[in-house]
Amino acid sequence: MTEKPGAAAPMAPAAADVNTTEVLIEALPYIRQFFGTTVVVKYGGNAMTDPALAESFAADIVLLHSVGIRVVVVHGGGPQIGDLMSRLGKESEFRDGLRVTDAETLDIARMVLVGKVNRDIVAAINTHGPLAVGLSGEDAGLIEADLRDPALGFVGDVKNVNPAIVQSLLAQDLIPVVSTIGADLEGQAYNINADAVAGALAGALEAEKVIYLTDIAGLLRDVGDPSSLITATDTAEIDELIRTGVLSGGMIPKIEACLEALGAGVPSAHLLDGRVPHVVLLELFTRAGVGTMITTAPEASS
Repeated sequence: MTEKPGAAAPMAPAAADVNTTEVLIEALPYIRQFFGTTVVVKYGGNAMTDPALAESFAADIVLLHSVGIRVVVVHGGGPQIGDLMSRLGKESEFRDGLRVTDAETLDIARMVLVGKVNRDIVAAINTHGPLAVGLSGEDAGLIEADLRDPALGFVGDVKNVNPAIVQSLLAQDLIPVVSTIGADLEGQAYNINADAVAGALAGALEAEKVIYLTDIAGLLRDVGDPSSLITATDTAEIDELIRTGVLSGGMIPKIEACLEALGAGVPSAHLLDGRVPHVVLLELFTRAGVGTMITTAPEASS
C-alpha cells in the first residue's frame, strides 16, 4: 500500500502496551468465571498501615466490583487499637495472642474499629465512586457473639451470622466494609478476631472465595525458607502440617478461619502477602496466582 504524501509511518506498539494487552487477555476468562460471585477479603497488616498499599487496595476492590464481583471487606485494627491505648496511657495485655479487653479497652476498640479504621477504608474506596458502606458487626444483628473466656474480658467468638444487611447492600451494587465488633442478644458488645469473622461471614454468604491478606508470602514448609511456599493444599494436608508442627503460632487462627469457611461450603480460601501491590488481582486474574490456596480434601467433599 502506498502511503499518502506527508503521512507519518505507523508506529510499532510499545513493549509496555503489548504486555498490558497480554495481561488483560489473560484476565478475561477469570473475570468471566468470577462474574456475579461473592468474594470476602480480610484486610489487615501492612496492607492497611502503608498508605501506598492502602490506596492500591482500595483501587483493586473497586476494580473487582467493576467487573461484576460482589466484594465484601472485613477488617481488623489491632495495631491501631494498641497505638491509641498507648497515647491514652493504657498498657495492652495479651494472653495467648489475644488482647485482654476490659470495659475501657472495649470502648477504645469500638472507637478505633468503627469510628476510625472503618471510615478510612470506606473513604479510600469512595474516592473511586460512591460504592462503599461501613458496617459494624453490631448493625442489624450481623455478628452474634459469645464470650470466649472471662479471663479475657470482652473478647468474643462468632456464635451466629445474620448476613441479611450485607446481602441487601450487595443487591444494591454496593461494597460492604465490616468492622469486627459483635454483640450478644442482650446487646453486650465484644471484640472479635477479624480472621474468624471473615471465615464465618464467607460461609454465611456462600462466597466463592475468602481471601486473607497477611504479612507473609503464604504457608511455608520451612519458615526460614521463602522458596518452600505451599502454593496449593487441602484440608487433609493442613491437618497433617498442624499435627507435625509445621504450622503453629500466629498462623493457627488464620488456618482455623480458613477451615471454618471451607467447612461451611466456601470452595477455596487464600492466604496472600498484603505487602505486594495488587496481590488480590494477581491471585484472581492470573494463571500462576500467588500465595497459598486451600481447598477441601477430595474425600472430605464426597
